[in-house]
Amino acid sequence: MTPEPTRETTDQPIPERPAFLVRPADVHDVPDLLRLVRALAEYEKEPQAATATPAQFEAALFPAVGDPTAYALVAQNDDGIVGMALWFRSFSTWTGEAGIWLEDLFVQPDQRGSGIGQALLGTLAELCVDNGWTRLEWAVLDWNTPSIEFYRARGARPLDDWTTFRVDGEALAQLAGA
Repeated sequence: MTPEPTRETTDQPIPERPAFLVRPADVHDVPDLLRLVRALAEYEKEPQAATATPAQFEAALFPAVGDPTAYALVAQNDDGIVGMALWFRSFSTWTGEAGIWLEDLFVQPDQRGSGIGQALLGTLAELCVDNGWTRLEWAVLDWNTPSIEFYRARGARPLDDWTTFRVDGEALAQLAGA
C-alpha cells in the first residue's frame, strides 16, 4: 500500500530544468550573433562602434579554409537565440598554457536572471578544464556594476594592477609606419 502524500511532500517545489540550451554557434546563428553584439554595443553606449558584417563573422567563426579566429556559444530558448559568448584562445607565456579570452558575453535584458549568463560562463570554464587550459579572462567596463557583481559572485577577481591598452585607427597606422 502506498502511503498518502503529506502536505509536507506535496508543497515542495519541483526543481525545473533550465528552459534554454547552450550550444556552439553555427553559421545560421550569425544574424542573431550580430543582433546581440549590436545590443551589447547599445548597452555599452557605443552603438556606432558595432560595424561588423555577416561576412566578417562568417569568415572569423566558420572559415572555408583554416582554423577559426574566434568561437561562439549561443543560448537558445523558445524565443530563439537570447544570449551569446564570443571567445578565442589565448596563451600565457608565464605558464606555457592556453586559455580563453572572453571577448563578449551578453544576455538579452528580458532574459537576465534565468541562469543563461551562468550557463554560458560555466560552459567556457568547462572548456578550459576539459582541455587543460589554465585561464578564463575578460575585461569589463568600470561603470558596469551589474556585470562586475555577476562575475564576482562566480569567483572572478579583477586584475586591478593591470591596465588594458589599445592602439587603433590613425594611431595604429602611425605605429605601423604608414
